Parts: sequence; structure tokens; C-alpha cells
Amino acid sequence: MNSFLQKSLPGNPLFKGIAGTALAIFLAYSGSYAQSQSPSAHSNPWAPVTPEVLPPIASLSKGVWLKGELHVHSRHSKESFNNSIAKILSFSKAVGIDYICITDHDNHVNGDVAHNTWADPEFKSDSILLLYGAEWTTVRGHGNAFSAKPYDHQRLYDVRDQRDVVVGAVKKELGIHLSANHPSGKDHFGYSYDMVNSIEVWNSAIWSKNAKAIMIWDDMLSSGRKLTGRGGSDAHHGTPEGTEQPSKNTYQAKANYVGTPTTWVFATARTSQAVIDALTNGRVCISSNPYAPRVEFYADIDQDGKMDMMMGDNTKATGKPAKFQVKLTGKTVSDSTYTVNVIKNGDKFGTYQVSGKIASVEFTDTPQAQGRSYYRIEVQGPSTPYPQVPDSIALSGNMVGLSNPIYFNFDPNF
Repeated sequence: MNSFLQKSLPGNPLFKGIAGTALAIFLAYSGSYAQSQSPSAHSNPWAPVTPEVLPPIASLSKGVWLKGELHVHSRHSKESFNNSIAKILSFSKAVGIDYICITDHDNHVNGDVAHNTWADPEFKSDSILLLYGAEWTTVRGHGNAFSAKPYDHQRLYDVRDQRDVVVGAVKKELGIHLSANHPSGKDHFGYSYDMVNSIEVWNSAIWSKNAKAIMIWDDMLSSGRKLTGRGGSDAHHGTPEGTEQPSKNTYQAKANYVGTPTTWVFATARTSQAVIDALTNGRVCISSNPYAPRVEFYADIDQDGKMDMMMGDNTKATGKPAKFQVKLTGKTVSDSTYTVNVIKNGDKFGTYQVSGKIASVEFTDTPQAQGRSYYRIEVQGPSTPYPQVPDSIALSGNMVGLSNPIYFNFDPNF
């Protein structure tokens, strides 16, 4: 037998030493590899972060409620009829609208909104706050731009077919509030929601068609995006006057017009910029029309009997119970019952009944100390008459209004 083979036999002391060393190395490596592959050792760099400090909450008393319309078309939108700017503003003043943004389709004027809608001699008011904006109308969907002052809308129109990163950069440079329009409709918003400040969760008087928009909103909120929910009638047609001739869509003026729905903002002052700021910050609720009650939503986070925050506000959870309050302010229908639905993190949390005489309810819950959570309100009940747009009531059904969320542990830098 070959002497080398003899030395390599398992019984050979040299063989045992080599084998033992190899086995030790293998076991050590295997343990290290298994430990590195263990799920418990993984650290997710994108895990939600519970912020240590959040900006202070603004005053709950130093402000004014303003009601307005954020999606309406004048004659500068080519498919609109009998709807001059003067007619829109006259109607708005009659029903108590405080602010309005006339959002004509920018593609109808090749992006030159400044020399059309804004340059119209009728674009002026001594009582209504006029926002500057337009409906950004693209093959990838529609959005509304809002601003307290004139801006270069042509730039936004010119990048409509560019990548989202380009659009987002231009939007930021313009300093405008960009909102996703009818996100679940035919002209749904086909861009990234990371570059918008709000989402149209209630489009037109037809409440039933907004269910998917609400679902998209809840998806965005649950993922950490603090997006304001807003409304807009998307009205295109007015009532003929003088020599104006009716069109096949004239009937819509009595079914869906300014204020169906109405978007309320709690603004720090009666200025256009304060309206934009409130819309961005989320101190906003929506009612079915200008006369329907306003849904107000507050929270007492230390249960000292004083409300500390309202819808749109974001604070750090304490791990202790908080008391929430829902109020219906305005013209409630007496001797009637309203149903208050509380939505927590996208799911129904509770249902409460309130009367028209005492339209308020409180509930208690403990927002989780770690991780995000949000609460928002939907109210159903008797319709409030809107004599100027009488057919809208049947379209809105028993939907009265909704609030924006109260947030806990949302990262402002997300």
C-alpha cells in the first residue's frame, strides 16, 4: 500500500487532526451564516419612524371658518355653457361662498391661463377671495393647481408629459398647491401622490361615485402620506340668462353647481394665502352644500377637559387615552338623527347617533404610542335643502359631510 495513502487513513492521527480542524471551521461558518440570515437580525432602513419632536399645534381659537368651491369651470373651458365668470361669482356671493378657485382646463388654451381666465375683466370680486388656479388636464389624468397669487402656469402645462420627478421639481419651484382630481374616475390622477398636497375625495353632488376615491385616500393616509381631503363640484354649466340658449347639459345647473360639495377651511385670517395654508395643513372639512352643517373634529389628548387639537393636526401619541369630540355646526335639521361614523386607520372604529338639537358626541380611544394612527369622521343624516340647486339633494343622498383626520406620530419629513 502506498505510504501516502496509509498516512491518510481515518485511523491516522494526522487525518483526525485535519478533519477536526475542518469540521470546526465549517461549524463556525455555518453558525455565522445562519445568524446573518436570521429574520431577527434584519434591520429595515425604511421602517416607519416615530418622530421625537413635532411642530407645535396652532391655535384652535384664533381663526375663521371659510367656505368655498375648489373645482368649477367658466366659459374659458370650451365644453362649458352659459357659465361666465361674472355669473359664477354672482351666484357664489348669493349663497355665502367666501373663496373660490375657477379651474378652467389649461389644455383648452395651451396652458396660457394667465391671458384667459385670470385676464378676464370679470375675474374680480369685492367680497369673495379669488384663488389663482386651473385644471391641469393631461393624458395621465387631471389635477388642480391652487395659489394665492398669480404663478407661471405655462411651466406646469409644458411638463405634463415628463417624468414625475421633473413635474414635482417644477411644482415645487412654482410654490403652488397641487391637488389630485377625481382619482378614481375616467380622468383619474395618474401621477405620483408624493407630489400632491391634497386629493379630491368628494367630486360633484353625486356622493355615490366617490367610494373608490375615499379608498385611495385611506390607502395614502395609512402609508404615512398626510394628504388633505377636499371637495369640488366640477360644475361646467350655468342657467341661461338673457339671450343665452339652453344646451343639452343645462339641467346640470340645478343638480350640480357651485357648492356641491362645499369645502370649509379653518384659516388664520380672511386672506387667500390663509386659505391655501389651511388647505395644505388639513384644517378642512366638506359638507354636501353651503347650507349643510359643518363637521368639526377635535381631540383632548391629556383629558383635562380642554381640546388640544383639531382635524389636520398631528401630535406625538402619549400611550394614554385621548378624548375625541365631533360637532355639527350650523343648520342641522331639528328633531332628526345623524349618524357619526368614526374611521380609524382606514377601518370603521365606531358609530354614534346624535340629534339635530344636540349635534355633538364624544368618544375615547388610545392612539398607539409607537407607529402611526389617524382618525377621521363621516356623517350621514337628513339632507339640508339647497334651494338654488334643488336637484343636488337627491344626488348626495344622506351624506352630510366629512372631516379630515386627526393624526398621531406622522413623520412630517416622510
